[in-house]
Amino acid sequence: MSETIHIYHTNDLHSHFAHWPRIKSLLLERRRWHEAAGDVCLVLDIGDHADRSHPFTEGTAGKGNVQLLNEAGYDAVTIGNNEGITLSKTELDELYVQADFSVVVANLVDLNGNQPEWAHPHHILETKDGTKIGLIAATAEFTPFYRRLGWEVTSGREAIKREAAEIRQSVDFLICMSHLGIREDELLAVECPELDIILGAHTHHLFHQGKEIGGTLLGAAGKFGYYVGHIEIDIATRKMRAEVIETDQLPEADEGFNEYLVGVGKQQMAETVFYNERHLKAEWFEPSPMAELFGDALVSFASADCGLFNAGIFMEDMPQGEMTRYDFHRMLPHPINPCVIDLSGAELKEIYLQSLNEDWPQLELKGMGFRGAVFGRMIHSGMHMHDHQLVVGGKPADPDRIYRLATLDLFTFGYFFPALKRAPKSYFMPEFLRDVFSDYFRMKTVK
Repeated sequence: MSETIHIYHTNDLHSHFAHWPRIKSLLLERRRWHEAAGDVCLVLDIGDHADRSHPFTEGTAGKGNVQLLNEAGYDAVTIGNNEGITLSKTELDELYVQADFSVVVANLVDLNGNQPEWAHPHHILETKDGTKIGLIAATAEFTPFYRRLGWEVTSGREAIKREAAEIRQSVDFLICMSHLGIREDELLAVECPELDIILGAHTHHLFHQGKEIGGTLLGAAGKFGYYVGHIEIDIATRKMRAEVIETDQLPEADEGFNEYLVGVGKQQMAETVFYNERHLKAEWFEPSPMAELFGDALVSFASADCGLFNAGIFMEDMPQGEMTRYDFHRMLPHPINPCVIDLSGAELKEIYLQSLNEDWPQLELKGMGFRGAVFGRMIHSGMHMHDHQLVVGGKPADPDRIYRLATLDLFTFGYFFPALKRAPKSYFMPEFLRDVFSDYFRMKTVK
């Protein structure tokens, strides 16, 4: 059997649309080339195409991203955590209604154990010459977040091995679309030799010419649309060749596209939330009235005793005048959820003291949902130190009493405060920080 298959893959775009017109032009042009030559062309996305930090994605609840994937001719996608845990269950259930491609994910079910209607644990494609290509996929296990939204996410690696065992004998080539990260992919290559190709994502890794482990080829295309991955398969010899295409080197195409999408998002979020009586300045390194108000909003929302957050979350001032949903999104674009943590007074004091780290304010934080420039100073709402004593709600903290601390989910991942990773906690989902702040003002206006 003499047949050539070309696979193009993207991952972790995170709604960085600056290169999208070039990516779309490349994919459509290459499909025309290959099909004119009698070859097969498959286009796949390995998750985190959407990111609600962009106004277009926020304003369309991700459906705009699906339309872009349709227009670029994608054949199949899997979901990343940005699709999976930044949308409500209803929004995710509706996300792919208009999709012209298959959605593959093997390790996501609802709380009753049912596969969502929009997803398949595997997908088999057959070429005109009869070659059968199997696609299986899994997404990263953010278990507490998925469960809070009404989903159950199981072991991605085990799900891949299960699906591989089920369909390996039915296909000629088996491709894994993995939004699990590079370490999991490397383990999969060893533990699941049935896989011919693993296309990776999540950890934003890049393989310029692929990476071989045993008989499995790993491919990955970095992040933000800087690269498009390409794998060429010769069916007769089973030889595979991997490369990445740098999008900066592609011909210019509709360079104003991102600004257009921002405008679409702005229109979708034009609803006025409230009228702001005075200009509030975003201060990263000093206390500010805006930070004080946000602290009040966070503590009130979580029914907490006190609050803790970093001032770097504020990306824009709050101008005087009408504040729309778009204004709140521009000010707080981060896909970060509020969280409440139970701590003893003694534990809370330790967290307070750790939060005074002088190196943190200038830290250029990347990841964990943070979309800002620098970390900024820590803001303490409803608590302060006086004569080496922690004061909460105007009273000296009881070392043995349990207090409720309202904070941001990024502080529960163990990087800044290891103790918060282990402490009892509840996440509020799908609300983001901007929802907490805008609802606070909306309720004050109603009153």
